[in-house]
Amino acid sequence: MPKRKKIIVFTVLLALAWSGAIAFGLRTLLAYEATPGAVGLLAQTWPKKSSIRRTPGQPTLVMLAHPRCPCTSASIDELAELLAHTHGKVNSYVLFLKPEERDWAETSLQRAAAAIPGVTVLSDPDGAEAKLFGAQTSGHTLLFDANGHLVFSGGITGSRGHAGANAGENALVALLNDQPAERSATLVFGCSLSGGEQKSGGQLTCRK
Repeated sequence: MPKRKKIIVFTVLLALAWSGAIAFGLRTLLAYEATPGAVGLLAQTWPKKSSIRRTPGQPTLVMLAHPRCPCTSASIDELAELLAHTHGKVNSYVLFLKPEERDWAETSLQRAAAAIPGVTVLSDPDGAEAKLFGAQTSGHTLLFDANGHLVFSGGITGSRGHAGANAGENALVALLNDQPAERSATLVFGCSLSGGEQKSGGQLTCRK
């Protein structure tokens, strides 16, 4: 085979291999972004052992979060958007995991959550509150009505780390504005709250 033809064949094969690698990478990325996290046994009424103060007669929203989960940045953004559309109609808490054996410094996620008007940010030592509520994935958001009954559970992003209109946020806005909601539960996308997270170059990696 002439040298020129060999070069052409090699170039074509290389291009095909490169295209295949890109297609595989995109497929893997899309599958990863659309893979939800785990959900535990949900508390159907406000946990009696919770240290959070619930105001009787008022709805309460709780988000359980990992302070180093990159996906949760989108959840915090959507929480701010949600509360801007509900005009102080709900008592809101964001509980950040705090392992007892680790001395974690405050993160940008915690500062962003604390900057949202009407949100109280608390630490959740060893994920005790998350276990009471049944949350296992960062960004899991729960809404309890004025009587302390669970009326919504799920995530408020459409996929991992992607802000924008989504079913969870729409449902919560409807419920808090005394309107019918299309659903009472959605998938949750974020890092595990139970430990054993994967890291890449010191960065926490979202996973189931």
